[in-house]
Amino acid sequence: MNLSDIRTVKAVLARYGFHFSHSLGQNFIINADICPKMAQLCGASPNTGVLEIGPGFGVLTRELSARSAKVVAIELDRSLEPVLKETLGDCKNVSIVWGDAMKLDLSTLIREEFEGMEVAVCANLPYYITSPVIMRVLEEKLPITAMTVMVQKEAAERLCAAPGTRAAGAVSVSVQYYSEPKILFGVPRSCFYPQPNVDSCVIRLEVRKKPPVSVRDEKQFFTVVQAAFSQRRKTAVNSVAAGLSIPKEKAAAAFAAAGVAPDLRAERLTMEQFAALADALYELNSEKGDGTDG
Repeated sequence: MNLSDIRTVKAVLARYGFHFSHSLGQNFIINADICPKMAQLCGASPNTGVLEIGPGFGVLTRELSARSAKVVAIELDRSLEPVLKETLGDCKNVSIVWGDAMKLDLSTLIREEFEGMEVAVCANLPYYITSPVIMRVLEEKLPITAMTVMVQKEAAERLCAAPGTRAAGAVSVSVQYYSEPKILFGVPRSCFYPQPNVDSCVIRLEVRKKPPVSVRDEKQFFTVVQAAFSQRRKTAVNSVAAGLSIPKEKAAAAFAAAGVAPDLRAERLTMEQFAALADALYELNSEKGDGTDG
């Protein structure tokens, strides 16, 4: 079955009365070159397990199945069940888990399904849950080696932007704290059915064994990052003061202690500067004896 042939795809979906859900961001890949390339670049091998999120009608799943020891695909839309039974029926190393990737216990799932294997994540992520899914996987420090995912081009550029550059945001800093991100290749909108209004990119996030900076308190670090980017048009010192609900004098004292110029905007701050700021605020709070973020 050629799942990259639009006529085949339409025939299978029509056979089971499947209708695309706009709310679930369903755009299926129909380009024959994309999924083999993704499966190869994600690191799938006979000794590797792969967790896929949103298999669609199974075109990427089949490529992962052919290269890896086991594939576990999480799918929310139960109306795809008869479709996947047909398209993946001969893939004996594929298991479908029906549920919401944002609600399932992913740590337990990986431990039970991939015992003794290295695990990678590979997926064509629906646009509406791109950042939440990526950040959940990274923040929970799941036992995976990397994430290779297709996302909207704009999201790819933001996720992979280096801290200290114009395109960077809070999510850029967070992603780079946990992983080494890289844009692998672009995917034009014509490669999907139905065709979306935007182009996509495949990115790879290599999970770090340890963060690139050392911080006194991770929660404090991410709170400061979020606060700094909360009002991008303001200087970082004003954004931090407003975002943390602290006096500007206290924020300014932290900037001075960290050696960070107070007139910089958040997008200009490096990972090291954010770490120094978070530690300075941690120290100021410790001196007060309250140990809180504010």
